Amino acid sequence: MNQYFIIPGYGGSGPDHWQTYFENTQDNFHRVEQKDWNNPDIGEWAENIDKAIASYDPNSVVLVAHSLGCLTVAEWSRRFNRKIKAALLVAPPDVEKVNDKIQYRLFEKEPTDRIKIRTLVVASSNDPWASIETSSLFAQNWGSEFINIGDAGHINNLSGYGEWDEGWRILKSLG
Repeated sequence: MNQYFIIPGYGGSGPDHWQTYFENTQDNFHRVEQKDWNNPDIGEWAENIDKAIASYDPNSVVLVAHSLGCLTVAEWSRRFNRKIKAALLVAPPDVEKVNDKIQYRLFEKEPTDRIKIRTLVVASSNDPWASIETSSLFAQNWGSEFINIGDAGHINNLSGYGEWDEGWRILKSLG
């Protein structure tokens, strides 16, 4: 049985977010907790992913990331180079927009290294955190499959994505 690990972005994913819905409706979903959702430390966040999945069969591990969580998965992959089943990366944000929001440089360089596991990037054509071109470039650099779901904002609860049935189907397509 697959084990799914929820990787929220900046601020965590609140009670109405699709990640929380997925987590609360399935026994095999686990949230990777961070010490401070509003003051991200990308190294610490990546290390917490690695600690969370360490005791599981890597062939059963699927990461389910949103926003800054996507960039965290890219950093985790670069630092730990661990093989797992797959990762779903939803709405990766533009690094400069993240840096502006938190008012410091979170990344020394853009996380553009190839991710050596199966990944699928889901993006929106009107995401205020990243243009569709930026999202597509992330997918290309990471070696990810790419899905543009059209005008969907930041693909979060504020954009109307609470239960997000389409996201559930996309996640299940990863195996």
